[in-house]
Amino acid sequence: MTRGDSLKEDLRLLINNKMYSDIEISCEDEKILYGCRAILAARSEMFNKLLYNGMKESIETKISFPEINSSSMEIILEYLYTGSIKEETLTKDNIIETFNAADYFHLLDLRKSVENIFINNLKENYANSCLPELLSKVVKTMSLTEDNIFLDLLIKAISAIPLNTIEFDRLSIEGLKCLLSYTHDKEIPFVTPEYEVFRYSAILAAKQVSNDAYHTIMKQLPTLEQSEQMEQLSHLNSLQVEKKLIADNQKVASELEHLVEFINFKRIEGRILVNIIEPLEITPNEVILDVYRHNTLSINSDSNDIRGIPIYRLNDSDLVFDESVCSSKLTIEDGGKVVQASANCVKHQSARINMLLENKRIFEWDVIVEKNCRFIYIGVCSSENFNYEGFAGSQPTGWVVGSCGSCCNSGVWTNNYCPSLKDGTKITVHLNMYKSTCAFTINGIKYREVPSWNNLPSRLYPVVSLLYPGRLRIQPHQKEI
Repeated sequence: MTRGDSLKEDLRLLINNKMYSDIEISCEDEKILYGCRAILAARSEMFNKLLYNGMKESIETKISFPEINSSSMEIILEYLYTGSIKEETLTKDNIIETFNAADYFHLLDLRKSVENIFINNLKENYANSCLPELLSKVVKTMSLTEDNIFLDLLIKAISAIPLNTIEFDRLSIEGLKCLLSYTHDKEIPFVTPEYEVFRYSAILAAKQVSNDAYHTIMKQLPTLEQSEQMEQLSHLNSLQVEKKLIADNQKVASELEHLVEFINFKRIEGRILVNIIEPLEITPNEVILDVYRHNTLSINSDSNDIRGIPIYRLNDSDLVFDESVCSSKLTIEDGGKVVQASANCVKHQSARINMLLENKRIFEWDVIVEKNCRFIYIGVCSSENFNYEGFAGSQPTGWVVGSCGSCCNSGVWTNNYCPSLKDGTKITVHLNMYKSTCAFTINGIKYREVPSWNNLPSRLYPVVSLLYPGRLRIQPHQKEI
């Protein structure tokens, strides 16, 4: 492009260009950027006040921003010179800082652009890699107001990730406190049982104190799954584990104190409380005593072990296709994990899992298209009057999404719901029994709840419909971070 053809591109040549600059900008990381005093002042009231205030900055050729790093400052300069930014310049490493910088310079349009880019990237790029780090950064650098869109989106996203899958150096203790405080006694979908919330909190608190405390408490606190396995094998005898004095016990208790108020110990089984948590002596006695009193008076309590709206963690053993509720033209393979249509299966036939999904919870599972056919369908069904020798979507008790990208129930179609499904596609079913709705994620992109499915029955089963040569695999939802 020749100079003079585009004002925007011509001005872009001035960004951080020492040849055309008359001021140096020093950043947090001590990197020097170059700018044009007149352009910066014309485009930003903040720069105008700094550079033309009659004070020393008005005559000096250097200005310093010790709280803004050079990566974010370059994006600020790009916006001031051209009126826009390239989306690819915003990454998980600088997007929070850039938003804060835009806020500092009162650039409202840039701030809104950063918000929109964050929302899009959270769904497509960030969700599988850096949520804990982003939350830790938001808590450290932003005002935690109710209208903080970064905080709101991150809390909702991390609430759906089991805490025991997040490494302990990825989420700061301030970030964890924020997560627990914002989800404490609130109706928000949450996946981690309260014992695992305590375990993660205690280990993270110990990690702040010393390596000895961290390694000791790691040994003293089994995961919920480990404790259940050990109990089944009778290695624990009422879950009693070998105790070792925790190094710096009181310091760990002091660090944990900031989190304890946001942990609901009443949701933790009494046997775990007595045999695992209390002997550690890092939880205030009055908190433990209050739970004992509550449990004594509430023997028949039906309190969930997960806060908010529990996301029930389906296990491999829960998700097995049942030959007794399967069309005769479908074969079950790989221990019940795979359903395959036989060569004589020329019309859609159905198979379901024998795991009943009920109660006010959110259930999630994955279905992998190992071999597509003319149309494959995945969803849920009610067992009442359900015909496995037919297509689930044509029945009043079947609700499915198809490889054509449309949804169907009772022969009524919701068209263009999602992209078409192909070999290798992973479909995640999100069944919200709290709201009686269902939504689907296709290859990591979540789509809205199916609009017409707003009153699903209270008892449902996972179901699929396929014909030759279709082949599907079912598994627990595997959410990567």
